[in-house]
Amino acid sequence: MDSLLPRLPAEVAPDAVHVPDWLDLEQQRRLVTAAREWAGGPAPMRRTRLPSGSTMSVQTVCLGWHWTPYRYTRTAVDQGGAPVTPFPAWLAELGRAAVAEAYGDPAAGAAYDPDAALVNFYDRDAKMGMHQDKDEASDAPVVSLSLGERCVFRFGNAEGRGRPYADVELHSGDLFVFGGPSRFAYHGVVRGIQPGTGDPAIGLAQGRLNITLRVTGLS
Repeated sequence: MDSLLPRLPAEVAPDAVHVPDWLDLEQQRRLVTAAREWAGGPAPMRRTRLPSGSTMSVQTVCLGWHWTPYRYTRTAVDQGGAPVTPFPAWLAELGRAAVAEAYGDPAAGAAYDPDAALVNFYDRDAKMGMHQDKDEASDAPVVSLSLGERCVFRFGNAEGRGRPYADVELHSGDLFVFGGPSRFAYHGVVRGIQPGTGDPAIGLAQGRLNITLRVTGLS
């Protein structure tokens, strides 16, 4: 049963801010619809192969720049050199609004200029180990949008995968922004998503979409 207490914005760590229910229903629907289009290609959604030879349980499609461990490229080097889906201007505008909201700073939002996104789909068996987002040549904030079923997001520190960390339950429509001293903190989804917590009204009754916007700092 959902808590009767309101879900309020919170700074989980310095410059790491959780804003519950930031996306309204129409925005969530638009993102789910767009994600289905992006998943089809030209470089379609895939399970990324790691240097160890194993594959990630999360499925990913990239916008703007193509990510493989541990670099960005302009073409999908692990998918036969297919072109990368362009990063849409309207998604950059949403990212600027997200930074302004999270930090209460319109100037910080206006200065935010994301040029890449990773769109991750979690089925009910998928997880994401603790990791740093450090393949970018920029320390601009990462904007994370959640859609679909809930998960527990573990947000840690920049020194290692262990404590201190905070576990944050992310619902559909939630925003999480991390930058500044928390930009390179370890984070992950270390347990499976929560079945039955999605809202069919957004067009995604099962599974979770996570859209993360980044500034690559690359030219």
